[in-house]
Amino acid sequence: MCSETDVLPQLGRADVVIPKMLRMGRREMEAGQFRLIQQWGAGLEGIDLESAKQKGVYVANVPATGGNAESVAEHALLLILALLRDLPKADANVRAGVLGAPLGKMLAGRTVCLYGLGAIALPIAKRLHSFEVDLIGITRDPTAAKVSEFGLSRCFSQEERERAFAETDILVLCMRYTEDMRGMIGARELAGLRRGAYLINMARGGLIDQEALYAQLASGHLAGAGLDVFWQEPLPTNDPILTLPNVIATPHVGGVTEASFEEIAKAVAENIERLRRGESPLHAAF
Repeated sequence: MCSETDVLPQLGRADVVIPKMLRMGRREMEAGQFRLIQQWGAGLEGIDLESAKQKGVYVANVPATGGNAESVAEHALLLILALLRDLPKADANVRAGVLGAPLGKMLAGRTVCLYGLGAIALPIAKRLHSFEVDLIGITRDPTAAKVSEFGLSRCFSQEERERAFAETDILVLCMRYTEDMRGMIGARELAGLRRGAYLINMARGGLIDQEALYAQLASGHLAGAGLDVFWQEPLPTNDPILTLPNVIATPHVGGVTEASFEEIAKAVAENIERLRRGESPLHAAF
């Protein structure tokens, strides 16, 4: 894997590019004669798909299923529980010799809303049921089948999301991301959550208006946020969101586990082998 400053000279030597979190724009497309851009994971938002299509370059991903989806689901639960029990403060208290604090909150009995009912949301839902939460969902196509599959008490359409937010104690973003969704969770949406609600983002950082999120956290309307993805990655170390004590941030590692990487590596290797055989890669964008 090359850094951004080193990648351009290397592209001219490659048949396959695995960019991971590096952006592949028009400049990178024009720097080589590679045949496949194979993402290490599901997200393709860092790839200029139109330029790749014009150049005749395959673009493929590895869908978030199996070990990857399960890993992200476990990480979502980690962030939820760490926020409710104020894990950073608890750790600091041990180091300061303080016992019996902070006062935590239970997950049981709270209303958790899964925004986006796809491959990531399903293993999150299965894990949340063991905590006896009231589970609701938001999706483009709310159906009785989804209510049954996810074990939801209620399911809302996109157009009804404000009704869902008004009931929500913990909002978990786990939808697929496209550029037209940038900033869709803004001041109005965050203010529409119950006072004292928590926000968990396991999707993409671009979904959230960062200034609105900071304002709602600083004001106390939101009790906390667990963020594994950010509006800019890597997140600048001086980003104001990192100054807030009610934010737990992790460096986009929801799917970074041995089980997830083993499955991704097999899928990437299979597509490289398919390219060698003259076959189209699996899960190609076009």
